[in-house]
Amino acid sequence: MAAAGIAAEEYHGASAGGTLLCRSAHLRAGCYACPAPASCGSLFKVDFLQLVERRRAVRQYRSTPVDRSVIERLINTAVLAPSAMNLQPWAFAVVTGIPRIDEYARRAKEYLIAEPRALELSVQARAMVNDPEFSMFYHAPVLLIVLAKVESPQAREDCCLAAQTLMLAARDAGLGTCWIGLGRPWLELPETKFELGIPDNYHAVAPIVIGHPTAWPESHGRQPAEIHWLTP
Repeated sequence: MAAAGIAAEEYHGASAGGTLLCRSAHLRAGCYACPAPASCGSLFKVDFLQLVERRRAVRQYRSTPVDRSVIERLINTAVLAPSAMNLQPWAFAVVTGIPRIDEYARRAKEYLIAEPRALELSVQARAMVNDPEFSMFYHAPVLLIVLAKVESPQAREDCCLAAQTLMLAARDAGLGTCWIGLGRPWLELPETKFELGIPDNYHAVAPIVIGHPTAWPESHGRQPAEIHWLTP
């Protein structure tokens, strides 16, 4: 948090055109006391759009651990997401250590193979699951699960907002993420919740792996947005 009386120049650097831009260190610190909010706010949108454009689903990770303080910072950013009636119906479960996560990946995969009706899969996804070399959590050093504390569609939607916010915060910190929907059926099993220490009335919404990428994947691009302008 910024100390009172610190000049804007200590927070901002001049762009090539002389316009003030927030430094990335300032953004990563999550400081809300910027002394030049007008100029910062207008240009923060540029940095935010770059962040959104550079986020990728990462499926190859280095074995380097992620510090607990970094994970906590990501979660503290995630809870800034909006929620209906400000109920904030989320909780977070964190698993660390590649051997442990790899074991969970194996078991989650075996469950999907044994119970094909647990999750409707495309032909391509089913082939991926059946591939002996496929590891569901991609050998990542962190598995973070966004949990809904109540069973309702709105709570799940709110948790999705928190998950997206967390993934953008991870990208800003130089970390890759990938939302692993395939892991949800196994994580929802009562015996799995009991083993992991997740309350039995909580529900896994967003299993997300986190780690340092071996490389950033190229963008797959996006189709043009379908927009319906509703006129009276």
